[in-house]
Amino acid sequence: MSVETDRESTTTESVEALGRELGAAITELDEYQRFEDAKAAVEASEDAQAKIDEFEQIRQEFMLARQTGEATQADLQKVQDAQAELHEMPVMAEYLEAQNALDARLEAVNEAISDQLIVDFGEEAGGCCQD
Repeated sequence: MSVETDRESTTTESVEALGRELGAAITELDEYQRFEDAKAAVEASEDAQAKIDEFEQIRQEFMLARQTGEATQADLQKVQDAQAELHEMPVMAEYLEAQNALDARLEAVNEAISDQLIVDFGEEAGGCCQD
């Protein structure tokens, strides 16, 4: 094995180790803990799960109607109303707030990493197909 290959291997291992450390550090963030707690609360809430199921059913019906060209503005309004009802549930509102806070923190981490790179780390790490 050449010195160059050894150095490359050591660098790769170091970067991967730093990545694992970063992942572990992220799980210790207040924002991450709040998100995990809120997610668990939503998963444990029978009311929230029923409302999620209801919303998903309405959304699926709308998507099917849209694919067949039969969707109406009233159908869209029904989806939006169901989503609003879901998001107004206290347990779901807390989940969404926690998710937004975590997203903001992760974006700051992405920016800190990207400052050192030529590319946007989060954008490139996300794969080839971005929304």
